[in-house]
Amino acid sequence: MAPARTARRSGFSLIELVIVVVIIGIIAAIAIPRMSKGAAGASEASLSGNLTILRNAIDLFHTEHGGNDTDWPKVATFEAQLTTYTKVDGTANATKDTATGFVYGPYIRGAIPALPVGTKKGSNGVAAAAGAGIGWQYDEATGTIKAALADGEVDSNGRKFNAY
Repeated sequence: MAPARTARRSGFSLIELVIVVVIIGIIAAIAIPRMSKGAAGASEASLSGNLTILRNAIDLFHTEHGGNDTDWPKVATFEAQLTTYTKVDGTANATKDTATGFVYGPYIRGAIPALPVGTKKGSNGVAAAAGAGIGWQYDEATGTIKAALADGEVDSNGRKFNAY
């Protein structure tokens, strides 16, 4: 006599599949908001870092060019004064030339960093007042620089980007 064959169960039951789908849904509900906040936090940290670079460059320019109230970089020549060599009077030149006095700088390598947040994200223009294509608002009388964004643009904690 041949042994009786027993039916073998293969695959998953409907209950097991439902439990797995519910567990995956719970994990997704927890992970997605955290990942989204992580991207926003990175942009906010980038804004803070870019402002630190700009402020340090402005302060170093100011110190090397006399340190007086009138020795801040000028709005009209801001990028050239911070990214190339300058004389003590602030005149910019692409190459260092000790014979003619172009010995200061550059204070930033390459170009002015772009604004990493807000409606003007990617803009790296510098001006005294906010406008189209302007990422940074600079006051040459005091050497202060900030993001050229409206008061309504805030970070994940409610802090205004233009107050960083």
